[in-house]
Amino acid sequence: MSRYILRRLLHMIPALAGVILLTFVLFNVVGGSPATMVLGMHATAQSLEDYETARGCSLPLFFGRETTTRAFEDMDAARASAAWKLKDAVLSKGTYGLPLALDIEGPVRWIFRGRVTGAASLVCERLSGEKIAVPLRRQAEFTALPGDRYSLSVEQGTVSIKNLRLRRLQDNPFHSQLVLYLRQLARLDFGISLEANQKVSALLKSGILPSLCLTAPILFGGTAVAIFMALLCAYFRDRFFDRLLVVLATVLMSVNYIIWVIAGQYFFAYRLEWFPIWGFESWRYLLLPVFIGIVTGLGRDVRFYRTVMLDEMYKDYVRTARAKGVSPAGILFRHVLPNAMVPVLTNVSISIPFLFTGSLLLESFFGIPGLGSLSINAINSSDFDVIRAVVLIGAVVYVVVNLITDLCYAWVDPRVRLK
Repeated sequence: MSRYILRRLLHMIPALAGVILLTFVLFNVVGGSPATMVLGMHATAQSLEDYETARGCSLPLFFGRETTTRAFEDMDAARASAAWKLKDAVLSKGTYGLPLALDIEGPVRWIFRGRVTGAASLVCERLSGEKIAVPLRRQAEFTALPGDRYSLSVEQGTVSIKNLRLRRLQDNPFHSQLVLYLRQLARLDFGISLEANQKVSALLKSGILPSLCLTAPILFGGTAVAIFMALLCAYFRDRFFDRLLVVLATVLMSVNYIIWVIAGQYFFAYRLEWFPIWGFESWRYLLLPVFIGIVTGLGRDVRFYRTVMLDEMYKDYVRTARAKGVSPAGILFRHVLPNAMVPVLTNVSISIPFLFTGSLLLESFFGIPGLGSLSINAINSSDFDVIRAVVLIGAVVYVVVNLITDLCYAWVDPRVRLK
Protein backbone atom coordinates (compact mmCIF):
# COMPACT_ATOMS: atom_id res chain seq x y z
CA MET A 1 0.00 0.00 0.00
CA SER A 2 2.86 2.38 0.79
CA ARG A 3 4.20 2.02 -2.77
CA TYR A 4 0.74 2.74 -4.15
CA ILE A 5 0.35 5.85 -1.97
CA LEU A 6 3.80 7.10 -2.97
CA ARG A 7 3.03 6.56 -6.67
CA ARG A 8 -0.30 8.37 -6.36
CA LEU A 9 1.38 11.24 -4.54
CA LEU A 10 3.84 11.53 -7.41
CA HIS A 11 0.93 11.51 -9.85
CA MET A 12 -0.68 14.34 -7.88
CA ILE A 13 2.26 16.65 -8.57
CA PRO A 14 1.44 17.25 -12.28
CA ALA A 15 -2.26 17.37 -11.40
CA LEU A 16 -1.71 20.09 -8.80
CA ALA A 17 0.65 21.89 -11.18
CA GLY A 18 -2.10 21.84 -13.81
CA VAL A 19 -4.62 23.19 -11.28
CA ILE A 20 -2.27 26.01 -10.28
CA LEU A 21 -1.56 26.88 -13.92
CA LEU A 22 -5.26 26.77 -14.78
CA THR A 23 -6.23 29.10 -11.93
CA PHE A 24 -3.42 31.45 -12.97
CA VAL A 25 -4.65 31.52 -16.57
CA LEU A 26 -8.30 32.00 -15.55
CA PHE A 27 -7.64 34.95 -13.24
CA ASN A 28 -4.60 36.56 -14.89
CA VAL A 29 -5.17 35.99 -18.61
CA VAL A 30 -8.80 35.23 -19.45
CA GLY A 31 -10.43 37.67 -17.04
CA GLY A 32 -8.94 40.79 -18.62
CA SER A 33 -7.52 43.67 -16.60
CA PRO A 34 -8.25 43.18 -12.86
CA ALA A 35 -7.47 46.84 -12.18
CA THR A 36 -10.11 48.06 -14.63
CA MET A 37 -12.71 45.59 -13.36
CA VAL A 38 -12.11 46.54 -9.73
CA LEU A 39 -11.54 50.31 -10.01
CA GLY A 40 -13.87 50.94 -12.95
CA MET A 41 -13.51 52.36 -16.44
CA HIS A 42 -13.16 55.96 -15.20
CA ALA A 43 -10.28 55.34 -12.77
CA THR A 44 -7.20 57.51 -13.21
CA ALA A 45 -4.07 56.14 -14.82
CA GLN A 46 -2.17 56.66 -11.56
CA SER A 47 -4.64 54.58 -9.52
CA LEU A 48 -4.62 51.83 -12.15
CA GLU A 49 -0.83 51.84 -12.20
CA ASP A 50 -0.62 51.70 -8.39
CA TYR A 51 -3.08 48.79 -8.24
CA GLU A 52 -1.24 46.78 -10.90
CA THR A 53 2.17 47.50 -9.38
CA ALA A 54 1.07 46.46 -5.90
CA ARG A 55 -0.34 43.15 -7.17
CA GLY A 56 2.24 42.46 -9.87
CA CYS A 57 -0.31 42.75 -12.68
CA SER A 58 1.99 45.00 -14.70
CA LEU A 59 4.67 42.30 -14.96
CA PRO A 60 4.94 39.95 -17.96
CA LEU A 61 2.64 36.94 -17.69
CA PHE A 62 5.27 34.21 -17.98
CA PHE A 63 8.62 35.84 -18.86
CA GLY A 64 9.98 38.82 -20.75
CA ARG A 65 12.04 41.98 -20.44
CA GLU A 66 9.21 44.41 -21.18
CA THR A 67 6.28 45.34 -18.97
CA THR A 68 3.24 47.45 -19.71
CA THR A 69 2.62 50.83 -18.15
CA ARG A 70 -0.43 53.04 -17.82
CA ALA A 71 1.71 56.09 -18.61
CA PHE A 72 0.94 55.84 -22.32
CA GLU A 73 -1.91 53.96 -23.96
CA ASP A 74 -0.91 52.00 -27.05
CA MET A 75 -1.59 54.16 -30.08
CA ASP A 76 -2.67 52.75 -33.43
CA ALA A 77 -3.33 54.57 -36.70
CA ALA A 78 -6.91 55.45 -35.81
CA ARG A 79 -6.03 56.92 -32.42
CA ALA A 80 -3.08 58.81 -33.86
CA SER A 81 -5.29 60.33 -36.51
CA ALA A 82 -7.86 61.38 -33.89
CA ALA A 83 -5.27 62.70 -31.40
CA TRP A 84 -3.37 64.85 -33.89
CA LYS A 85 -6.28 65.47 -36.30
CA LEU A 86 -4.45 63.88 -39.17
CA LYS A 87 -5.53 61.93 -42.20
CA ASP A 88 -4.50 58.27 -42.20
CA ALA A 89 -2.01 58.94 -39.34
CA VAL A 90 0.53 60.52 -41.69
CA LEU A 91 2.73 63.10 -39.93
CA SER A 92 4.38 65.86 -41.97
CA LYS A 93 7.15 68.22 -40.88
CA GLY A 94 6.70 69.38 -37.29
CA THR A 95 6.73 68.25 -33.63
CA TYR A 96 4.02 66.05 -32.14
CA GLY A 97 3.68 65.63 -28.38
CA LEU A 98 3.51 62.25 -26.68
CA PRO A 99 1.88 63.09 -23.34
CA LEU A 100 2.39 60.71 -20.43
CA ALA A 101 -0.45 60.11 -17.99
CA LEU A 102 2.00 59.73 -15.09
CA ASP A 103 5.70 59.97 -14.26
CA ILE A 104 7.79 56.86 -14.79
CA GLU A 105 11.28 55.88 -13.74
CA GLY A 106 13.81 53.42 -15.07
CA PRO A 107 14.62 52.45 -18.65
CA VAL A 108 11.74 52.57 -21.13
CA ARG A 109 11.40 51.61 -24.76
CA TRP A 110 9.29 53.26 -27.41
CA ILE A 111 8.29 50.77 -30.09
CA PHE A 112 7.35 52.22 -33.46
CA ARG A 113 5.61 50.43 -36.30
CA GLY A 114 5.17 52.30 -39.55
CA ARG A 115 7.12 53.92 -42.38
CA VAL A 116 9.51 56.89 -42.38
CA THR A 117 10.22 58.86 -45.52
CA GLY A 118 12.94 61.38 -44.79
CA ALA A 119 14.28 62.11 -41.31
CA ALA A 120 12.41 61.85 -37.97
CA SER A 121 13.29 61.20 -34.33
CA LEU A 122 11.87 60.51 -30.89
CA VAL A 123 12.85 63.30 -28.49
CA CYS A 124 13.13 63.10 -24.68
CA GLU A 125 13.20 66.46 -22.93
CA ARG A 126 14.44 66.55 -19.31
CA LEU A 127 13.26 68.96 -16.65
CA SER A 128 16.72 70.56 -16.87
CA GLY A 129 16.05 71.43 -20.51
CA GLU A 130 18.39 68.78 -21.92
CA LYS A 131 17.06 67.09 -25.04
CA ILE A 132 17.93 63.58 -26.21
CA ALA A 133 16.93 62.65 -29.74
CA VAL A 134 16.97 59.13 -31.16
CA PRO A 135 16.46 58.60 -34.91
CA LEU A 136 13.08 57.08 -35.55
CA ARG A 137 13.52 53.46 -36.50
CA ARG A 138 11.71 50.39 -35.26
CA GLN A 139 12.32 51.25 -31.60
CA ALA A 140 14.07 53.74 -29.32
CA GLU A 141 15.27 53.33 -25.72
CA PHE A 142 15.56 55.98 -22.99
CA THR A 143 16.46 56.02 -19.33
CA ALA A 144 13.43 57.82 -18.00
CA LEU A 145 13.37 60.34 -15.16
CA PRO A 146 10.33 61.78 -13.37
CA GLY A 147 8.93 64.67 -15.36
CA ASP A 148 10.41 63.68 -18.72
CA ARG A 149 8.44 64.83 -21.74
CA TYR A 150 8.47 62.98 -25.03
CA SER A 151 7.68 64.10 -28.55
CA LEU A 152 7.93 62.85 -32.10
CA SER A 153 9.84 65.24 -34.38
CA VAL A 154 9.67 65.11 -38.18
CA GLU A 155 12.56 67.08 -39.70
CA GLN A 156 11.76 66.33 -43.32
CA GLY A 157 9.56 64.00 -45.31
CA THR A 158 6.65 62.15 -43.69
CA VAL A 159 6.00 59.52 -41.02
CA SER A 160 3.19 57.00 -41.35
CA ILE A 161 2.18 55.45 -37.99
CA LYS A 162 0.74 51.97 -37.71
CA ASN A 163 1.44 51.44 -34.02
CA LEU A 164 3.27 53.24 -31.24
CA ARG A 165 3.79 51.68 -27.78
CA LEU A 166 5.66 52.46 -24.56
CA ARG A 167 7.14 49.65 -22.47
CA ARG A 168 9.10 49.67 -19.21
CA LEU A 169 12.24 47.49 -19.29
CA GLN A 170 13.40 45.13 -16.54
CA ASP A 171 16.66 43.27 -15.98
CA ASN A 172 15.28 39.86 -14.96
CA PRO A 173 13.13 38.28 -17.69
CA PHE A 174 11.68 35.76 -15.20
CA HIS A 175 10.36 38.43 -12.87
CA SER A 176 6.83 37.70 -14.02
CA GLN A 177 3.29 37.27 -12.75
CA LEU A 178 3.56 33.46 -12.80
CA VAL A 179 6.78 33.42 -10.77
CA LEU A 180 5.29 35.90 -8.29
CA TYR A 181 2.17 33.71 -7.98
CA LEU A 182 4.24 30.56 -7.35
CA ARG A 183 6.30 32.36 -4.70
CA GLN A 184 3.13 33.45 -2.93
CA LEU A 185 1.73 29.91 -2.95
CA ALA A 186 5.00 28.52 -1.60
CA ARG A 187 4.59 30.88 1.39
CA LEU A 188 0.84 30.05 1.62
CA ASP A 189 0.25 33.69 0.82
CA PHE A 190 -2.93 34.14 -1.24
CA GLY A 191 -2.68 37.91 -1.49
CA ILE A 192 -4.58 40.79 0.08
CA SER A 193 -8.35 41.13 0.04
CA LEU A 194 -9.32 44.36 -1.66
CA GLU A 195 -12.61 44.69 0.22
CA ALA A 196 -11.46 43.72 3.73
CA ASN A 197 -7.87 44.97 3.32
CA GLN A 198 -6.64 41.84 5.11
CA LYS A 199 -4.60 38.85 4.13
CA VAL A 200 -6.70 36.28 2.28
CA SER A 201 -5.15 33.50 4.36
CA ALA A 202 -6.49 35.14 7.53
CA LEU A 203 -9.97 35.42 6.03
CA LEU A 204 -9.89 31.76 4.98
CA LYS A 205 -8.74 30.70 8.44
CA SER A 206 -11.60 32.59 10.11
CA GLY A 207 -14.19 31.22 7.68
CA ILE A 208 -13.28 27.53 7.61
CA LEU A 209 -14.79 26.65 11.05
CA PRO A 210 -18.27 28.17 10.39
CA SER A 211 -18.35 26.43 7.01
CA LEU A 212 -17.44 23.04 8.51
CA CYS A 213 -20.02 23.49 11.29
CA LEU A 214 -22.64 23.91 8.58
CA THR A 215 -21.56 21.60 5.77
CA ALA A 216 -20.27 18.60 7.78
CA PRO A 217 -23.66 17.85 9.45
CA ILE A 218 -25.42 18.35 6.11
CA LEU A 219 -23.13 15.90 4.30
CA PHE A 220 -22.86 13.14 6.89
CA GLY A 221 -26.34 13.54 8.34
CA GLY A 222 -27.94 13.70 4.91
CA THR A 223 -25.95 10.68 3.72
CA ALA A 224 -27.00 8.61 6.75
CA VAL A 225 -30.70 9.50 6.36
CA ALA A 226 -30.63 8.89 2.60
CA ILE A 227 -28.95 5.47 2.98
CA PHE A 228 -31.47 4.46 5.65
CA MET A 229 -34.40 5.49 3.46
CA ALA A 230 -32.83 3.71 0.48
CA LEU A 231 -32.56 0.50 2.55
CA LEU A 232 -36.24 0.85 3.45
CA CYS A 233 -37.05 1.22 -0.25
CA ALA A 234 -35.06 -1.94 -0.95
CA TYR A 235 -36.86 -3.80 1.83
CA PHE A 236 -40.34 -2.64 0.71
CA ARG A 237 -39.51 -2.70 -2.99
CA ASP A 238 -42.43 -2.41 -5.39
CA ARG A 239 -44.80 -1.76 -2.49
CA PHE A 240 -46.69 1.36 -1.46
CA PHE A 241 -43.98 2.63 0.91
CA ASP A 242 -41.29 2.31 -1.78
CA ARG A 243 -43.37 4.12 -4.37
CA LEU A 244 -44.31 6.84 -1.87
CA LEU A 245 -40.65 7.54 -1.10
CA VAL A 246 -39.85 7.67 -4.81
CA VAL A 247 -42.62 10.25 -5.35
CA LEU A 248 -41.43 12.32 -2.38
CA ALA A 249 -37.83 12.17 -3.63
CA THR A 250 -38.95 13.37 -7.06
CA VAL A 251 -40.85 16.27 -5.46
CA LEU A 252 -37.79 17.24 -3.42
CA MET A 253 -35.67 17.23 -6.56
CA SER A 254 -38.20 19.31 -8.50
CA VAL A 255 -38.50 22.24 -6.07
CA ASN A 256 -35.84 24.93 -6.47
CA TYR A 257 -33.23 25.17 -3.72
CA ILE A 258 -33.99 28.85 -3.01
CA ILE A 259 -37.69 28.04 -2.48
CA TRP A 260 -36.77 25.70 0.36
CA VAL A 261 -34.56 28.36 1.94
CA ILE A 262 -37.16 31.14 1.74
CA ALA A 263 -40.03 28.87 2.86
CA GLY A 264 -38.00 27.53 5.79
CA GLN A 265 -37.05 31.01 6.94
CA TYR A 266 -40.62 32.29 6.63
CA PHE A 267 -42.50 29.46 8.33
CA PHE A 268 -40.06 28.03 10.87
CA ALA A 269 -38.03 31.15 11.75
CA TYR A 270 -40.41 34.07 11.17
CA ARG A 271 -43.93 32.70 11.70
CA LEU A 272 -43.33 29.90 14.24
CA GLU A 273 -40.16 31.42 15.74
CA TRP A 274 -38.62 28.00 16.31
CA PHE A 275 -35.18 28.99 15.05
CA PRO A 276 -33.07 32.15 14.77
CA ILE A 277 -33.20 33.58 11.28
CA TRP A 278 -29.80 35.27 11.00
CA GLY A 279 -26.35 35.06 12.55
CA PHE A 280 -23.81 32.64 13.96
CA GLU A 281 -23.79 33.02 17.74
CA SER A 282 -24.52 29.47 18.94
CA TRP A 283 -25.42 25.99 17.69
CA ARG A 284 -29.12 26.97 17.53
CA TYR A 285 -28.35 29.24 14.57
CA LEU A 286 -27.21 26.18 12.59
CA LEU A 287 -30.29 24.00 13.14
CA LEU A 288 -32.50 25.48 10.42
CA PRO A 289 -29.85 25.77 7.67
CA VAL A 290 -28.63 22.22 8.42
CA PHE A 291 -32.22 20.94 8.28
CA ILE A 292 -32.84 22.71 4.96
CA GLY A 293 -29.54 21.44 3.55
CA ILE A 294 -30.40 17.83 4.46
CA VAL A 295 -33.95 18.03 3.11
CA THR A 296 -32.95 19.58 -0.22
CA GLY A 297 -30.32 16.89 -0.81
CA LEU A 298 -32.50 13.93 0.16
CA GLY A 299 -34.33 13.71 -3.16
CA ARG A 300 -31.19 13.25 -5.22
CA ASP A 301 -29.43 11.00 -2.70
CA VAL A 302 -32.42 8.73 -2.03
CA ARG A 303 -32.94 8.10 -5.74
CA PHE A 304 -29.25 7.31 -6.23
CA TYR A 305 -28.83 5.08 -3.17
CA ARG A 306 -32.13 3.31 -3.86
CA THR A 307 -30.86 2.32 -7.30
CA VAL A 308 -27.61 1.06 -5.76
CA MET A 309 -29.39 -0.98 -3.08
CA LEU A 310 -31.89 -2.52 -5.50
CA ASP A 311 -29.04 -3.48 -7.81
CA GLU A 312 -27.46 -5.38 -4.92
CA MET A 313 -30.73 -6.97 -3.81
CA TYR A 314 -31.01 -9.05 -7.00
CA LYS A 315 -27.51 -10.53 -6.87
CA ASP A 316 -26.68 -14.15 -6.13
CA TYR A 317 -25.21 -13.63 -2.67
CA VAL A 318 -28.51 -12.13 -1.45
CA ARG A 319 -30.47 -15.14 -2.70
CA THR A 320 -27.94 -17.43 -1.00
CA ALA A 321 -28.25 -15.54 2.29
CA ARG A 322 -32.05 -15.67 2.07
CA ALA A 323 -31.93 -19.41 1.39
CA LYS A 324 -29.76 -19.89 4.49
CA GLY A 325 -32.46 -18.23 6.60
CA VAL A 326 -30.76 -14.86 7.23
CA SER A 327 -33.27 -12.28 8.48
CA PRO A 328 -34.23 -9.37 6.21
CA ALA A 329 -32.45 -6.93 8.53
CA GLY A 330 -29.32 -9.08 8.41
CA ILE A 331 -29.44 -9.20 4.63
CA LEU A 332 -29.75 -5.44 4.41
CA PHE A 333 -27.15 -4.39 6.98
CA ARG A 334 -24.70 -7.32 6.87
CA HIS A 335 -24.69 -8.07 3.16
CA VAL A 336 -26.31 -5.42 0.94
CA LEU A 337 -24.96 -2.30 2.68
CA PRO A 338 -21.26 -3.38 2.84
CA ASN A 339 -21.31 -4.37 -0.84
CA ALA A 340 -22.90 -1.04 -1.81
CA MET A 341 -20.26 1.07 -0.07
CA VAL A 342 -18.13 1.66 -3.19
CA PRO A 343 -20.75 3.83 -4.99
CA VAL A 344 -21.65 5.40 -1.63
CA LEU A 345 -18.04 6.45 -1.08
CA THR A 346 -17.86 7.77 -4.63
CA ASN A 347 -20.92 9.94 -4.11
CA VAL A 348 -19.67 11.22 -0.75
CA SER A 349 -16.18 11.98 -2.08
CA ILE A 350 -17.65 14.25 -4.75
CA SER A 351 -19.27 16.36 -2.01
CA ILE A 352 -16.34 16.52 0.41
CA PRO A 353 -14.57 19.47 -1.33
CA PHE A 354 -17.67 21.56 -0.66
CA LEU A 355 -17.06 21.06 3.07
CA PHE A 356 -14.06 23.34 2.77
CA THR A 357 -15.48 25.85 0.28
CA GLY A 358 -18.76 26.40 2.11
CA SER A 359 -22.39 26.57 1.06
CA LEU A 360 -22.88 29.73 -0.98
CA LEU A 361 -26.64 30.14 -0.63
CA LEU A 362 -27.17 28.90 2.93
CA GLU A 363 -24.36 31.02 4.37
CA SER A 364 -25.56 34.09 2.46
CA PHE A 365 -29.23 33.70 3.45
CA PHE A 366 -28.56 32.90 7.11
CA GLY A 367 -25.63 35.26 7.75
CA ILE A 368 -23.08 32.55 8.54
CA PRO A 369 -19.55 34.01 8.14
CA GLY A 370 -18.07 31.01 6.33
CA LEU A 371 -16.20 30.55 3.09
CA GLY A 372 -19.43 30.46 1.10
CA SER A 373 -20.53 33.95 2.12
CA LEU A 374 -16.92 35.09 1.75
CA SER A 375 -16.96 33.84 -1.85
CA ILE A 376 -20.26 35.56 -2.62
CA ASN A 377 -19.01 38.87 -1.24
CA ALA A 378 -15.77 38.50 -3.19
CA ILE A 379 -17.68 37.88 -6.42
CA ASN A 380 -19.92 40.90 -5.85
CA SER A 381 -16.94 43.17 -5.11
CA SER A 382 -14.60 41.62 -7.74
CA ASP A 383 -12.14 40.61 -5.02
CA PHE A 384 -10.05 38.37 -7.27
CA ASP A 385 -7.48 37.27 -4.69
CA VAL A 386 -10.21 35.76 -2.50
CA ILE A 387 -12.01 34.10 -5.42
CA ARG A 388 -8.79 32.61 -6.74
CA ALA A 389 -7.84 31.26 -3.29
CA VAL A 390 -11.23 29.57 -2.78
CA VAL A 391 -11.14 28.02 -6.26
CA LEU A 392 -7.59 26.77 -5.71
CA ILE A 393 -8.39 25.27 -2.30
CA GLY A 394 -11.43 23.47 -3.69
CA ALA A 395 -9.39 21.99 -6.53
CA VAL A 396 -6.56 20.86 -4.23
CA VAL A 397 -9.00 19.27 -1.77
CA TYR A 398 -10.70 17.44 -4.64
CA VAL A 399 -7.38 15.94 -5.79
CA VAL A 400 -6.48 14.84 -2.26
CA VAL A 401 -9.94 13.38 -1.64
CA ASN A 402 -9.62 11.24 -4.77
CA LEU A 403 -6.56 9.55 -3.24
CA ILE A 404 -8.30 9.00 0.10
CA THR A 405 -11.35 7.58 -1.69
CA ASP A 406 -9.26 5.03 -3.56
CA LEU A 407 -7.74 3.89 -0.26
CA CYS A 408 -11.23 3.56 1.23
CA TYR A 409 -12.28 1.39 -1.71
CA ALA A 410 -9.71 -1.22 -0.68
CA TRP A 411 -10.81 -0.92 2.94
CA VAL A 412 -14.55 -1.53 2.35
CA ASP A 413 -14.21 -4.02 -0.51
CA PRO A 414 -11.61 -6.83 -0.21
CA ARG A 415 -11.85 -7.44 -3.95
CA VAL A 416 -10.14 -4.12 -4.66
CA ARG A 417 -6.38 -4.32 -4.90
CA LEU A 418 -4.12 -1.30 -4.74
CA LYS A 419 -1.64 -1.77 -7.56
